[in-house]
Amino acid sequence: MPSYYAFSILLSAFLLFQIQPMIGKTILPWFGGTPTVWSTVLLFFQVLLTAGYAYAYWLLGRVRGRWQGTVHLGLLALSLVLLLATALLWRSPLTPPASWRPLDGDFPVWDIFRVLAVSVGIPYFLLATNSTLMQAWFSRDHAQQTPYRLYALSNAGSLVALVSYPLIFEPLLTLRTQAYLWTAGYTLFVAVAAYLAWRITAGRAVAEQPGTPESQLGAEKRSRLGVYALWLGLAACATTLLMAVTNQVTQEVAVIPFLWVLPLTVYLLTFILAFAGGRWYSRRPYLAAFFILSLISLWMLVKNPPFSISAQLIVYTLLLFSACMLCHNELFRLRPSPRGLSSFYLMVALGGALGGIFVTLAAPLLFTTGFWELQWGLVACGILLTLVLQADSAPVVRKRGVKASVRHAAPRRFKPAVFASAAAVFVLGLLIVLIMRAISTDTLVATRNFYGVLRVWEINTAQPELLAYQLTHGRTAHGFQFAANEIRKVPTAYYSEPSGVGLAIANHPARPGPLRVGALGLGIGIIASYGQPGDVYRFYEINPDIIRIAQGEDGRFSFLRDSDADIQIVPGDARVSLEREWAAGGSQRFDLLVLDTFSGDTIPLHLLTQEAFAIYQQHLNPGGVIAINVSNRIFDLSQAVYRLADEFQLGAALIEHPGDRLQSYDSLWMLLSREPAFLQLPAIASRSTPRPASQAAARLWTDDYSNLLQIIR
Repeated sequence: MPSYYAFSILLSAFLLFQIQPMIGKTILPWFGGTPTVWSTVLLFFQVLLTAGYAYAYWLLGRVRGRWQGTVHLGLLALSLVLLLATALLWRSPLTPPASWRPLDGDFPVWDIFRVLAVSVGIPYFLLATNSTLMQAWFSRDHAQQTPYRLYALSNAGSLVALVSYPLIFEPLLTLRTQAYLWTAGYTLFVAVAAYLAWRITAGRAVAEQPGTPESQLGAEKRSRLGVYALWLGLAACATTLLMAVTNQVTQEVAVIPFLWVLPLTVYLLTFILAFAGGRWYSRRPYLAAFFILSLISLWMLVKNPPFSISAQLIVYTLLLFSACMLCHNELFRLRPSPRGLSSFYLMVALGGALGGIFVTLAAPLLFTTGFWELQWGLVACGILLTLVLQADSAPVVRKRGVKASVRHAAPRRFKPAVFASAAAVFVLGLLIVLIMRAISTDTLVATRNFYGVLRVWEINTAQPELLAYQLTHGRTAHGFQFAANEIRKVPTAYYSEPSGVGLAIANHPARPGPLRVGALGLGIGIIASYGQPGDVYRFYEINPDIIRIAQGEDGRFSFLRDSDADIQIVPGDARVSLEREWAAGGSQRFDLLVLDTFSGDTIPLHLLTQEAFAIYQQHLNPGGVIAINVSNRIFDLSQAVYRLADEFQLGAALIEHPGDRLQSYDSLWMLLSREPAFLQLPAIASRSTPRPASQAAARLWTDDYSNLLQIIR
């Protein structure tokens, strides 16, 4: 019988953490491909996990023995009925159709919650209840064995799910196939869980009656409110750092499942190591590592030139590991007896939900000019760990003449370790305040919304004649404009005249006549500087703050105002807007379509799929050109674009321009056209880089399949 409990817990944990990156990747394109989508997904699952633990707490403490199994059997049956319904109505049981995409994208958190609740809510809820229920029922069947080993087994199943998703399932299977495989696994889980619930219903397992101390908040529980607070606080700190680190690395690199899974894997690994018995834990070395890595992470904020991406990933991963090892091992030290495990897991889940609420909902309101939740999360973690040190600082002495089992605590006293930890927390907080003040002083404009943090800076301050204003999204520059009137209209950054997009505009076959240009992504509107009388430049932009900044409300950017072209701006996701325009009135008939939308350092993948390119073809004139900014430090996006060009029988030219660091940055553009004559123009052909003959053919990206790991540099 223990094998049934173990298998049920292992399978439910695997399914629990397989569904998270799968459904996250499914809905990511609907909400602009921004890192906040994943943190919102994590928050939803944390809240549902808490609800699952609360249900287990209620079921074990309030429902009579045999009725526990009956209630749970009913919910298991309901979940299968709902999965069958979605399988019949949708393309797969878990992937909602495009009609579920929201119309308003300003703050889509509640839209994400709605989609997740309908698609995976009930199955995820039941998977979340399983570990606690099975451990409780196991401990009643096998009172002499500890159930906490099953908790470690649960985390091991979760870890296998997370590691296997980006390495096996995502590269090999489409989302639809993944959904059907997951549903098959869930059906097996329901069968095993239903059998164990039936044993309770049939009276074949001992079930505790309601009214036990587990379900009462009596004097003993009230005396342990401090322990409950520590359970909540430690779990909340670990989850806060998990989500904040994930936001940090995805905004610097790309919003992909691999970078979602890496921090979550570290988080779960520390749970496994902690609840396997704590043999890998020694408090002081981890505490020292935590504070040292926290200081290094602050240095990374101000170092110029910045750390490499790989160095940042290493530092943030080690920082998260040390912090979670501290939080989770202290949780293990404070664990109750098996009788209290349901309340313990409920508090841990509630703490996780509070951490998610802080990062996703509270932090954007508290920190309106930057992602500071990671730094202040480190301070909160340091404070909590200092309190834990102080709580352990009271030596325990034995009274003479009293039995050996009776001990009395001497008055508390501060140990040197407590002073050292408190001092480190103070220094950490002081440095954060100084860095925030310094960045605020150097920043002309700062704004934060669902799509990230935008800042406007002065650059070239040592050369007044080249003084310019630059817009950055995170640490990625989105362009700059010179302040001097005589050079104010000069195209800069990735859009200078020798760049791929500059060449496409200057040499377009439709010249000298008017051009109709569509641009996916606005930035500060630099390409509008190429506009001539009669031209139309139509920009598609999802971030309302970028629209406001580019329109020059603060007077610093004027590319749109100064342009001789007719400037049009369409708010919302570019691809969704193009689909609606096609359905409503047909083609926009663009002569040139520019793809320059970035989330972090990478184009959102839903704009580089077969279905997306079919939409672009609908909106192009017969001799139209597509220009794609594939500049990237980590991924060779040209591989995916070449594969799309082959699929649509388009010629492709790769234009690499080394920037001069005064007017322009290094840029890599691809120009696609059905007209060979355009790509053979001397101005284009002389600057083209030949397609590598040895380049492996990347698998065609579709809405159902994409994988950045296959094109990593």
